[in-house]
Amino acid sequence: MTQSFQKVRALTGMKDVLPDTSGQWEALEAVVREWLSSYGYRNMRTPVLEHTRLFTRGIGEVTDIVEKEMYTFTDALNDEQLTMRPEFTAGMVRAAIEHNILYDRPQRVYAMGPVFRHEKPQRGRYRQFHQIDVEALGFAGPDVDAELIVMLSRLWKTLGLTDIRLEMNSLGQADERAAHRDALIAYLEQHKDVLDVEAQRRMYTNPLRVLDTKNPAMQEMANNAPRLFDILGSDSLAHFEGVCERLRDAGIDYTLNTRLVRGLDYYNLTVFEWVTDRLGAQGTVCGGGRYDGLIALLGGKAAPAVGFAIGVERLLDLCAQSAEQVTLPECQVYMIHQSPDAQRLAAKVAESLRDAGLRVIVHAGPAGFKAQFKRADASGATVAVILGADELAAKTASVKWLRVKEDGQDQPQQETIALDRLVTELKLKV
Repeated sequence: MTQSFQKVRALTGMKDVLPDTSGQWEALEAVVREWLSSYGYRNMRTPVLEHTRLFTRGIGEVTDIVEKEMYTFTDALNDEQLTMRPEFTAGMVRAAIEHNILYDRPQRVYAMGPVFRHEKPQRGRYRQFHQIDVEALGFAGPDVDAELIVMLSRLWKTLGLTDIRLEMNSLGQADERAAHRDALIAYLEQHKDVLDVEAQRRMYTNPLRVLDTKNPAMQEMANNAPRLFDILGSDSLAHFEGVCERLRDAGIDYTLNTRLVRGLDYYNLTVFEWVTDRLGAQGTVCGGGRYDGLIALLGGKAAPAVGFAIGVERLLDLCAQSAEQVTLPECQVYMIHQSPDAQRLAAKVAESLRDAGLRVIVHAGPAGFKAQFKRADASGATVAVILGADELAAKTASVKWLRVKEDGQDQPQQETIALDRLVTELKLKV
């Protein structure tokens, strides 16, 4: 007796993106590519799998990502420890070092794709999620830090997002962080009675992260802790002021958040987050900062760098709440036909329209006009091109406008166009 096959479902925290939703992803990605291109950023694509030691070295062995969240396994063929990338920066820096792309000049690069972290799934946080990662490699000054933030402000405006605010901090340089670390450990030792188990574990390995606690019982202690910002030297303060000065020039408001530390070990000087109250607990839409020591740490010739990452799922969630939701229709032109001969003609005309750069769907199979128009409207098409018996006899097509043109120009609701002029007319009007 044949046993029934048990249905296979997606893994917990790993989501399918179905056709009705993927158009929003494609539209957002198109906006992002155009936006990045306008600032001179070029695409870089790195493997999903990397050596585990890349992340333990680059991200930090006592970070949450390395300790608890990475998908790591032993490759049975060569007994190597491999990890599904939990973030992009380490892999992009590895590629820059391996291929020596900083030899001639600094590089502005970006990547988009999935990353993997074994976290508790919740709104805006999945085990496979997607990031837009932007890196400026080889740039030292506060001007590039500010440029990245100004870029992001432009993206929010392009997407019609208003409820996103900027928080900034400076983590200074290694010697300043070392002095602050000593002062912070001494302070935490005096307040051991209020530290939870996680904070006590981190107190000597990563004390700065203790201040990033969400535990209400520890908030007063964290608020009164020694501030790294208060012991920054003149060079670090000058760099931070250089960033802030350029943001004021651009009219971008920000808040100094001296407890902002980010979750990765490689940051120095400028760190920032764009946050919102519209996504519940997962309020960080974008985060980044400067990481001048990472290239040397991973074996390259010392060079400065700064970058950021945007959570795509969180950004799409915000866009879905906005009146300016980014969408991409299935097609621009939907071909409606009445007979087998009309269907064959529709297929031929559709190829000519595609040659002209238009996106076209020809209704598949026989159906009445009402059903075809319903499907045409659902497709998001701008126009329906109708080929019926009268149109075939007259060598014309009826063109019905299903959407108002974005330029607001007046147009007839329906018009008749000769077949030999159809491609030219639609190319101009759609």
